[in-house]
Amino acid sequence: MSKVLVSELEPEKEYETILLVSSKTLGHTKAGKPYLTLRLVDCSGDIIGRIWDDALNKSKLFDEKDVIWVKARCEEFQGKPQLNILSFEKINRDDINPEDFLPRCPKNIDDLWFRLKGIARSVENRYLRELLHLLFEDKKLVEKFKNAPAAKTLHHAYLGGLLEHTVSVCELLLRIAEHYPELDRDLLITAGVFHDIGKVDEFTYDLAIEYSEEGRLLGHVVLGINIVEQKIRLVAGFPEELAILLKHMIISHHGYLEFGSAKRPKTREAFVLYFVDDMDAKIDSLNRLLEAEKDSSSLWTSYSRALERFIFKGWPEEEKENTKGKKGGENDKNHEQLSIFSFF
Repeated sequence: MSKVLVSELEPEKEYETILLVSSKTLGHTKAGKPYLTLRLVDCSGDIIGRIWDDALNKSKLFDEKDVIWVKARCEEFQGKPQLNILSFEKINRDDINPEDFLPRCPKNIDDLWFRLKGIARSVENRYLRELLHLLFEDKKLVEKFKNAPAAKTLHHAYLGGLLEHTVSVCELLLRIAEHYPELDRDLLITAGVFHDIGKVDEFTYDLAIEYSEEGRLLGHVVLGINIVEQKIRLVAGFPEELAILLKHMIISHHGYLEFGSAKRPKTREAFVLYFVDDMDAKIDSLNRLLEAEKDSSSLWTSYSRALERFIFKGWPEEEKENTKGKKGGENDKNHEQLSIFSFF
């Protein structure tokens, strides 16, 4: 069956394609007529779809997490595309390829893994080095590490996202360790590799990224500590003090108790890991928000609940070019005269 990706949908055109129902809610028009709002997903993104006619009866024909074939017209609403669903049919799970509905890391996974192993090899402390070796030799854990998302929605929310995020955090930590030689570089890097390791068990990802039962009940920080403690027990003579410092960094890397940390950071290395982890997650969230709204004519994005603000998208390219092209004014002459002496 042919498939058009969400990213390829254009307003004022009709399409037939296959999409996953991520969520389904019943609403009512001002006149009291019921309608359905669906969040429809594939590997390229998501889009809102609406069913206006006979919504109550049609809602009984499918559930959330079902895959449906839809015939729909793509329309623009408040600057964003959405689907007016004309007809649909539920698809049998045996006829579905799960990879069609799960977003994947845009970067090469093998390359990311090679980079992470290179960083781990630079660790000199023999106990931490052996601990990292145990991770990289655990084939089952490695497979999950390469596939797990870093989040359900907030950042790096796709297969391979955990690995991409971890590599980014570790490479930033390396640069910071060079700038601040008083930091324990080996401890910093090891904590960077392990800080989100619990996410390998926090999520399930069959047709959609969801929290596992363990993920909902325990969370990735507790799950991660369990994994690290299991590995530490396999390293003969692993110093207790070093284990405490490493585990402190893992349980405090969210920075604040209200954000999921069991403790706030209380060492220099723990502070650095918290700041870097938060920065990498925020930059990815910003990049995805800006990319999703790049075609909007507004200078600002829509309101981000996660970031609790609107984000400025930048001046229009035409305005930038006009500013660059202005020459010959009195202010320019003054600037030229000042710049001659500004470095002496």
